[in-house]
Amino acid sequence: MIKPCLVALAVLASGAHAGNPLFRDIYTADPAALVDNGRVYLYVGKDDAAPDSPTYVMNEWRVYSSCDMKNWRDDGAPLNVKTFAWAKKDAWASDITKRHGKYWFYATVAHNTIPGKAIGVAVSDSPTGPFRDALGKALITNDMTKETDIGWDDIDPAIFVDDDGQAWLYWGNRVLKYAKLKDNMTELDGPIHTQGVDKFEEAAYLHKRKGIYYLSWSREFPEETAYATGPAATGPWTYRGVIMAKNEKVKTIHHAIVDFNGKSYIFYHNAKLPGGGEYRRSAAVEELHYQDDGTIAFVPQTADGPAANPAPGCR
Repeated sequence: MIKPCLVALAVLASGAHAGNPLFRDIYTADPAALVDNGRVYLYVGKDDAAPDSPTYVMNEWRVYSSCDMKNWRDDGAPLNVKTFAWAKKDAWASDITKRHGKYWFYATVAHNTIPGKAIGVAVSDSPTGPFRDALGKALITNDMTKETDIGWDDIDPAIFVDDDGQAWLYWGNRVLKYAKLKDNMTELDGPIHTQGVDKFEEAAYLHKRKGIYYLSWSREFPEETAYATGPAATGPWTYRGVIMAKNEKVKTIHHAIVDFNGKSYIFYHNAKLPGGGEYRRSAAVEELHYQDDGTIAFVPQTADGPAANPAPGCR
């Protein structure tokens, strides 16, 4: 007979936790989210840095899923840096979308031969992987953009597919960049554009609600989450304000916004696990609310997170 207490320990060991931070057994960062078939999937980079590490140590992405935004199942590591044979390290921020019955994962890594960060695209038949390199080379490399002299200005991809089927990729550090993607999801369809938004640092994200486009990003450094609205995926953008305030122990706050089972949510990371810090972050989530005029209400960080929201038929 299996005792109830042992079952509870097994659930905790798998990474599930009803509250924030979401996962207590490892450090997790840079959340990306996908809702598919009534279930929400959360993709995070795993922070493996030692307490005294002077930089990030990230080798793989992990995925968790939930039927109710409260209890999370550990679905393993669907890909890592070695998924991209042309990459050498750094499983940094990512994003994912579903298109043509497949799951397209856009990820930041360090290129093996071209100095600086690059963006690769992986594909899978399942949201939990395994993923394979869809292109066999980087989609974006540091030598393709010349707006800054830093090696990490091509990071934090955000993928958005509009109602007309047009896919857009947004990314950047210090300068926000965007480009159309071809229908195959692995090629740019035209030039790379830049976009000026207020005090842009990184972590661009685009979503759409009731005909309004919402562009959000990490603003300033240390970062807060800010947003603007516009009439199209390319703007023009009207600055609306701050969604979430700066963290206390970590300078970054990377976010993702999704709708699930009739409600909206924002994922982010902080450093609130024991031993947490700049390179040992933890994913969290809050409910996000729109006001009558379509603007987004300020979202405070909480320990409890959102209330359970069970999706019918999800298991």
